[in-house]
Amino acid sequence: MSGLIAATTPAADKRKALRAGLSSGKIQRLPGAINPLTAKLIQEIGFEGVYVSGGAFSAGLGLPDIGLTTLTEVVAHSGQIAGVTDLPVLIDADTGFGEPMSAARTVLAAEDAGIAGLHLEDQVNPKRCGHLDGKAIVPTDEMVRRLRAAVAARRDPNFVICARTDAAGIDGIDAAIERAKAYADAGADMIFTEALHTEEDFAKFRAAVDIPLLANMTEFGKSKLIPAQTLEDIGYNAVIYPVTTLRLAMGAIERGLREIHETGTQEGQLDQMQTRSRLYELLEYERYNEFDSGIFNFTLGGNQ
Repeated sequence: MSGLIAATTPAADKRKALRAGLSSGKIQRLPGAINPLTAKLIQEIGFEGVYVSGGAFSAGLGLPDIGLTTLTEVVAHSGQIAGVTDLPVLIDADTGFGEPMSAARTVLAAEDAGIAGLHLEDQVNPKRCGHLDGKAIVPTDEMVRRLRAAVAARRDPNFVICARTDAAGIDGIDAAIERAKAYADAGADMIFTEALHTEEDFAKFRAAVDIPLLANMTEFGKSKLIPAQTLEDIGYNAVIYPVTTLRLAMGAIERGLREIHETGTQEGQLDQMQTRSRLYELLEYERYNEFDSGIFNFTLGGNQ
């Protein structure tokens, strides 16, 4: 009955799987999970990994994505998600929650939580959503120190440290490429360039940088929504869908609440809902029942 309440795959093996996936030639698709239950569904459907978005997490707390969440909050939330899936989990660690030493501590905490990798960005702290205007970035050498601290703190060499740059929307793609090269030299395992616009932009970046690349296919942002196969053909190694599940869920929640408010019943929304039986199937209720009857199969006698 191992793995009944938690994932069966050790964290070290998940990290190896993420590394292997990034070098496989097949794009690794990582939808964002807004909670552990979503991660179970991502695994069941057959994706290669799970992503935890800082923007989705802060929105779930009723906060804007401007660096208001803390290291302990993000790691605790992400650890709960990592604990229920056999897939590797990549998380958004913002700017590392402070100075370079804080970035180092972030890596240690993420490793302890069973997470497979994280990305650190070169925005000024506190940051803002990568698809908003008005961002500010730190000098390249400051981000290099941030990355070097993170890399030096890493205990598991398979833990993936991804460097995100927001320079393309501020100083242009060529500046972002130069930063990406410096970040790779500092020890980053993968580069995430935020807010590229077109397939040509993605292809230009791929041609200039020779380590794994991550694409962000978030909705309603600055990037065209490019199919995963096209990104793979361009040469990208991973793609995230950071806020998709939150937007799907909140859209459905809002429609349902409005119908209850207007009609007094949710009857018209039943065909849009996950059924009780499907929820129980996803939660693996049957396995818990087998476990319970197999362990607690005795009766108390006497006067106990």
